[in-house]
Amino acid sequence: MSALPVVLAGARGHGRWHVANIRRLERAGLVRLAGICELTPLTEQEAGGELPEQSADFGALLDSTGARVAVVCTPIPTHTDLALTAARRGVHLLLEKPPAPSYAEFRRMADGVAATGVACQVGFQSLGSHAVPAIRELVAEGAIGEIAGVGGAGAWVRDEAYFRRAPWAGRRRLDGADVVDGALTNPLAHAVATALALGGTTRAEDVTGIETELSHANDIEADDTSCVRIATARGHRVTVAATLCAQRAAEPYVLLHGGSGRITFWYKQDRILLQRGGHGPEEYQYGRTDLLENLVDHLTTGAALLVPPEETGAFMRVVEAIRTAPDPDPLPAAAWYRVPGESRRVVPGVDGLVAAAADTLSLYSELGAPWAPRTEHALNGAGAR
Repeated sequence: MSALPVVLAGARGHGRWHVANIRRLERAGLVRLAGICELTPLTEQEAGGELPEQSADFGALLDSTGARVAVVCTPIPTHTDLALTAARRGVHLLLEKPPAPSYAEFRRMADGVAATGVACQVGFQSLGSHAVPAIRELVAEGAIGEIAGVGGAGAWVRDEAYFRRAPWAGRRRLDGADVVDGALTNPLAHAVATALALGGTTRAEDVTGIETELSHANDIEADDTSCVRIATARGHRVTVAATLCAQRAAEPYVLLHGGSGRITFWYKQDRILLQRGGHGPEEYQYGRTDLLENLVDHLTTGAALLVPPEETGAFMRVVEAIRTAPDPDPLPAAAWYRVPGESRRVVPGVDGLVAAAADTLSLYSELGAPWAPRTEHALNGAGAR
């Protein structure tokens, strides 16, 4: 098999990870880095080796390189147009999460890509974890009884410079376009998508209702401390709580609540803890399939894609609920403090609230957080409001 030519759009910031990953697969003989699309060309050091062709014109670069695959890791509002630019040229896609800033843009992307017949993989890397099918098998075997609900927890630390990393950072809108760069929709989006997937709620129609509580301690438009509760067609709830203002950084996780046990999945570590009646705690470690490697495998051997767009429809319903909710409430000055010498803001007690939300499937307001905003509802059994 000859190496597939790949063009990367967006090679700085998180894109640096994609540069390194493409180079890894290049050494394995699976792909070839044929082009980089950036407004400012990369140096040889940034490109991790010999410089490929570079251009700020994505479509022209796809044409000139003969790319078979494009990796899109650009600002959120550009995802749909760039994905369609590639798809109309017959170029297959790895599209970073979130796939779009609104449900309408998601549908325009997903329907447009499907019409061209190209393959598209959405970059929820946690769904490439081998722990995901293992957990599904445990649930199917009845290891923890019937699923009663799914929790997700993400307590992260981000300094104030994080929200100045790009013009769109921490924004809900920019120059009239939706961005929706909030804690649940971007940095901790994996917690939402993984919780939904493990509960069997992946498609848009699987979501029947959404409650949101959005707030921020930092001087931004979007949320940095928020939670969401999703009602599902399967009859259970999915509650995910997140903050970028934790007192200390913790590994994010998803918690499956069963009638006779529970499974905790630390999705960045591919590690699970199974707790059930009549057994001692059982811990397992798994490997992971890289999503670009899976896309290449799909194109060369017909392997099933791990994260096609339709399997992120439920996640995009959450993005839409957050997008259409009232702007996040700024937390009062008494509810946070700045860490001396670290230029970051901390919400005291939020670490425990995040864990409690995942444990009880409750919202911040129900847990007694004095700063919690009012709950906003979106969707119902009939669809989007």
